[in-house]
Amino acid sequence: MRLTPEELRARKRRNVWIASALVAFIVLVFATTVLRLQQNQAAERALERSVETSQP
Repeated sequence: MRLTPEELRARKRRNVWIASALVAFIVLVFATTVLRLQQNQAAERALERSVETSQP
């Protein structure tokens, strides 16, 4: 089965959109991970400071 030039263009356009969506998802997961790690580190530092100040 041979595809027409129009069908080939449509397939290529669809593949570009799928690839773009996949890259956007990867960036979203990466950004979420980095932000969560930063929040956890900040919380850990705050906890360490509160423990240090509460000790005699």
